[in-house]
Amino acid sequence: MDLDAEGTAAKLKEEEVTSALPKVIQTAFKMVNLILFYTSGPDEVRAWIARKGYKAPQAAGIIHTDMEHGFICAEIMAFDELKEKGSETAMKAAGRYRQEGKNYEIQDGDIAFFKFNVTTKKK
Repeated sequence: MDLDAEGTAAKLKEEEVTSALPKVIQTAFKMVNLILFYTSGPDEVRAWIARKGYKAPQAAGIIHTDMEHGFICAEIMAFDELKEKGSETAMKAAGRYRQEGKNYEIQDGDIAFFKFNVTTKKK
């Protein structure tokens, strides 16, 4: 209790104490069939929660309903591969940046760029 933040971190490392919170969260997500997918832009990267089995238009609809109604395609890359390759350019060069259609099932860890038509009327 007398340790400051640095002292606490050092003591936890020394005692090999790690948090179980990440494992608890991952297990909870799996139990209720949830996944994470990501979007990124010049200003921010954002994680979105979706049900396992959602198709690309449904995932786009989580962001905004107009994106689901006007869905054209999704440009997809996997986070783990992006981390390994290091850049979007390297992913494209390796052929791992791909376009998917309406039947694509969003996977846990996908990074998606959705293309949609904003003038499409709701059905």
